[in-house]
Parts: sequence; structure tokens; C-alpha cells
Amino acid sequence: MPTANMPVSPSPSVRSSARAQIFSRRRRARITLLVLAIALVVVVLASVGLGAVRISVPQLLAILARKIGWTLEVDFSAQQFNVLWDIRLPRVLFAVLFGAALAVSGAAIQGLFRNPLADPGLIGVSSGAALTSVIYIVAAGLLPFWLRELPLQPVAGFAGGLLATLIVYAFGRSNWRSSVATMLLAGIAINAFASAGTGLVTLVANDAQLRSITFWLLGSLGGATWHGVYIATLPILLPIIIVIGQSRALNALLLGEEEARHLGYSVTLTRRVVIISSAVMVGTAVAASGIIGFVGLVVPHLLRLMIGADHRYLLPGSALLGALLLSLADLLCRIVIAPVEVPIGVVTSIIGAPFFLWLLRRQRKQVLA
Repeated sequence: MPTANMPVSPSPSVRSSARAQIFSRRRRARITLLVLAIALVVVVLASVGLGAVRISVPQLLAILARKIGWTLEVDFSAQQFNVLWDIRLPRVLFAVLFGAALAVSGAAIQGLFRNPLADPGLIGVSSGAALTSVIYIVAAGLLPFWLRELPLQPVAGFAGGLLATLIVYAFGRSNWRSSVATMLLAGIAINAFASAGTGLVTLVANDAQLRSITFWLLGSLGGATWHGVYIATLPILLPIIIVIGQSRALNALLLGEEEARHLGYSVTLTRRVVIISSAVMVGTAVAASGIIGFVGLVVPHLLRLMIGADHRYLLPGSALLGALLLSLADLLCRIVIAPVEVPIGVVTSIIGAPFFLWLLRRQRKQVLA
């Protein structure tokens, strides 16, 4: 007969109900991932086909077949071939890569800090990349001609984002451990310093440089090239794979740092891996496309409402939904007021800010209820 000090095991019916709920959540998550993957394919096909030059799906397949030496009995013009291969495909791949990078890093940082309002900009990645990129734009005229021909602006942006993150992480470390509160405060300070530096550099820019700075700060995928895709693919895909590999550790961190340590996870190692990986992929995206806001903030929050907080599904789902939303936003940029192109950072902010306010209001009503 159990005493007051003995734990009472749950009844078989309770255990069965709990297993059924877990199975239901996992099935819903898997179905959601499948739907997101199908939707991403549809949006990608629409993105490469719609615009001033229309390209149908059969023409798309015929052009891709031509590039690998096959021939399909589908007519297409030289203009369609050049527009698809030289302009739209690199741009769509940029949108897929950068959307996935921003969303995955946002989901990982939110899980790491246990704060659904966190995003990559919180640790200074975006502002650090913006500062060094703006400095390069203004100082490029002082460089030798042969250096100006090299793609140094993405390198400068990447270096700035990584440096800002390393500074934040260094300030957050104490006695071989890292403090979340200190890192957040250091991130606020770095963001303020980088924003002030960006404004100061902007003051000394000439008209041409000022236009370039303004357009870059608003975000754009218009400069996408195959060379840029080749450079950006590895610094984005590899960190995404590494962060997804930390999904179980991030799940343990949801219980608290001490609980995660008792479960055998190294909190310091997890934090270091997630922060450095996020800095690499977000720094690469920001350096190539400029500031694109709200993707890393809204996507994980929305997906968490749909499938829960299990990072084994949340991180891959964030990659799919982030790629989907940024591809859709880029399509809107090109066709809403064509032939004028709206900066993609403006579109993501216009859509993301009201949507995020709606999410906050919905969450507040649930708490008050």
C-alpha cells in the first residue's frame, strides 16, 4: 500500500492519453512540414515564372534541360532563357537561402534565450554587418581600382556581424559560463553603438553613396548572381544543419539551464554553437542583401503556435516557412508596382509588424482568459 512519501505512478489510461497526445502533435508537425515544403515549391515556381517576362513551367523545365544538355520540345525565347538563368533563379535561391537562415537563427536564439521576442538582431549581427558595410560603401573610393573590382562589401558585412557577435559573447562569459542577461545587455549596447556609427558614416557620404546606403539598409535581392549563390550557400546551409543538430539540447534548455545540465547537455557549448552559427548565416545574409526585418521574429513565433515548441520540428519548419515567406515577399516586390521594385525589407516590415502585433494581442487575450 503506497505511503505519503511514495510517488504514485500514473494510471495506464493517463499514460495512454499522454502517448496519444504526443503522437497527435508529432503527426500534426509532420503534416505541417509537408504542406510547407509543397507550398515552397509552388511559390518558387511562381517566382521564377511571373514578372515582366512570363515563363511557364514547361518553358522552365525546357530551359533547365538545355543547361544540362537535354532537349525538350518546348519553345522559349533567348530573352526568357537569359532572364530565367541570369536573373530570376539566382534571386529565388537567394530568397530561399536567406529566408531559411533568418528564420532558423531566430528560432534557435528564441529557444536559447527562452524568449519568444528574441531575434538575430538582438545579439548585434544585423547592426554590426550594417556598420561595416556602410563604412565600405563610403571608403570604397579610396581603395585601388583592382580592389574595388572585388566583392568586398559582403565580406565587410559578414566580418562586422561576426565581430559584433563575438564581442557580445565575450562580455557574456564569466567563469567559463555565459550569462543570458549580460549578453542581452551587451547586444543592446552593440546595437546602439553600431546604429550611431552608421548614422555618423552616412553624414559624410556623398549623394551617390547615400542612395546606395539607403537602398542597402532597406534590403534588396536585386544584386543576386550565381557567384553570390556559390559563395553564400555553404556559410548558410552548414550552420543550419549544425543548429538543427542542437534541437534536443534546445528542447532541454526549455526546462531551464540546471535541468539541461542534469540531463547531460553542455549549456555553454550549446550556447556557443548556436550563437556562432547564427552569426555566420545571418551575417552572410545581411552582407549580401541588406537589412531584412521580422523574418527571424515572426516565423518561429507563428510556427510555434502551429506545431508547438519541439525544436526537432520547429527548426526545419522555420527553414521552410522562412524560405517560403521571403520568396513570396520578393515576388511581391517585383510585381506590386512593376516596373518599380520595392525594397524587400520594406515589404517584410509592412507585413511583419502588423502581423506580429496581432500575434501579441492574441497571446495577451489567451493569458487574460
